[in-house]
Amino acid sequence: MAEGPGWFPLLPVVVLAGGYLLAAVRDPRGWDHRRTAAWLVGCALLAVAVGPLGQLPDDPRGHMAQHLLLGMLAPLGLVLGAPVTLLLRVATPPVRRAAGRLLRARPLHLLSHPVTAALLSTGGLALVLLTPLYAAAERQPALHHALHVHYVAAGYLVAWSLAGPDPAPRRPGLAVRVGALLGAAAGHSALAKYLYAQAGTLPPGLTDPDPAAFRSAAQLMYYGGDIAELLLAIALFATWYHRRSRPRPSRPSQLIKKFASPGDGPLTQTS
Repeated sequence: MAEGPGWFPLLPVVVLAGGYLLAAVRDPRGWDHRRTAAWLVGCALLAVAVGPLGQLPDDPRGHMAQHLLLGMLAPLGLVLGAPVTLLLRVATPPVRRAAGRLLRARPLHLLSHPVTAALLSTGGLALVLLTPLYAAAERQPALHHALHVHYVAAGYLVAWSLAGPDPAPRRPGLAVRVGALLGAAAGHSALAKYLYAQAGTLPPGLTDPDPAAFRSAAQLMYYGGDIAELLLAIALFATWYHRRSRPRPSRPSQLIKKFASPGDGPLTQTS
């Protein structure tokens, strides 16, 4: 796929890392270093995906590795960094109120529902691989970068809805989240198997497809996806256990409302 300047895709990653570190330093109560480490790992994986992997010659295996990093592994690190909690701790009252309104908004509740998020992530990848969209992205850099943004955004929604430590009103219970994770994992595996079986014809629209390379990419998608989903499952149960084992003085929606009001103190430290 044609790329712009090699450094340009790294600029948003640098902004994400630098902005988070600046906010963590400004936290008057001291931000959890484990959260900072998780965020920086996520940023590092993003940098690898859009930096070294983005400069490789056109190769389905490289593209699949980018998908795994952008859409599954990096978002998990970013989510475990609890950026919303950090924002509510250091932001000014107007920003807190705006964040609180956004977190209570119905459209966000719909987008961040585990089932919706899983459909956007796995369904989006299926749309790319089963339609001429993949071939079109090879010819159009803008579309190529837009797909990368979609991978990150959809992957973040999946990780946030399933295992996010940030406050989230109306987050479904454990059974719904586990069911969504299992459904997404099954869909991802089925898509990888189908790509492997149809490597000579998928993705459609390519002028000179390499079946062997796409079969290798499908294998990477299958086994790499299993690893990413296992890590997500561990994070899901760890977050669930942590919430059950600590006192909960108020519901998430009440917590957001409280700290979105002017004059309130910072959020309770997220461990």
